Amino acid sequence: MSEDKKYKILIVDDEPDNLALLYRTLRHNYDVVKSGSPLEALKILEERNDFALILSDHKMPEMDGVEFLKRTNAINETVVKILVTAYSDAKILIDAINRAKVYRYVKKPYSPDELLHVVQTCLEYYQLKVDNDTLIADLKDLFSGTIKAIIEALDAKDANTLGRSKRVSFYSAKIAQAMQLSNSDVGRIELAGLLHDIGMIGVAEEIMHKTDQLTPEEYEEVKKHVAHSIKILEDIKQLGEVIEIVRYHHEYYDGSGYPKGLKGEQIPIGARIIAVADAYDALVSKRAYRDAKSYSEALVSLEEAAGVQLDPNVVKVFKEILPEANEMLEVYVKKMSETNAK
Repeated sequence: MSEDKKYKILIVDDEPDNLALLYRTLRHNYDVVKSGSPLEALKILEERNDFALILSDHKMPEMDGVEFLKRTNAINETVVKILVTAYSDAKILIDAINRAKVYRYVKKPYSPDELLHVVQTCLEYYQLKVDNDTLIADLKDLFSGTIKAIIEALDAKDANTLGRSKRVSFYSAKIAQAMQLSNSDVGRIELAGLLHDIGMIGVAEEIMHKTDQLTPEEYEEVKKHVAHSIKILEDIKQLGEVIEIVRYHHEYYDGSGYPKGLKGEQIPIGARIIAVADAYDALVSKRAYRDAKSYSEALVSLEEAAGVQLDPNVVKVFKEILPEANEMLEVYVKKMSETNAK
């Protein structure tokens, strides 16, 4: 966009003081239109279809922010949406993805600098969409936005899983590279590793934190996390092949897993790879019901599971790359955290 032309932003908040703060923060850098009513804002959008970004409060009397932003999709599919909320409940984030296609959310209270940073990031994404008709970068950007927020909400829900998705993603990518899969397959498997347990958000905390053996009924609830994951991700069309990896990562090599009881090479290679990375990380991580196993103990457990739960060839490759991978893991996780924070 040329320097003499500013991005147009629509801000919506029923609280006059909040609306004024948003306006003061953004008006110097952007062409800002404000509204204290989501119904009025919809009319504005119908009259002016040139907005780059909509920033909406969550709790409003006429309709909540998710419903309002959902309705904007029928008017302008290109506009990027930000939800401002005092809540960090995972269900809100899931709802925002599935119903309103929200790109980012801002948690109250926020600083002006924080808000400006988020808005700038979102507008960079908007410009990318405008400049690229095929929207090739959507997938990465979607993850760095709301999906990333859901993964962080999952980590916050269970301290024992903190950073788990990043580690599983890293190990999975290293296995895929060692197996000489294509770059596109490695990328899909890496992303599936990040998202593989996103549905655990839907599992009750008392079950996740239970120190005793799960009852059959509780185990069935845990198994539902796969269906929860698919529900969260299914509306993002670019994730089609990634979703299939997530769907089957709990299938067992001998056919005794779930949800379909697939066996051997019926299971997608990406799912077989993630199963090994996931199993290893679970073994070396402290859980509510047991202490972490040592490196050597974990490898013994993987060997015992080869041919039963896990693909023997994937286990073999993983053992070969693990020493070097562990040396690189800390740098990878740190770099990813720094990238996502920008």
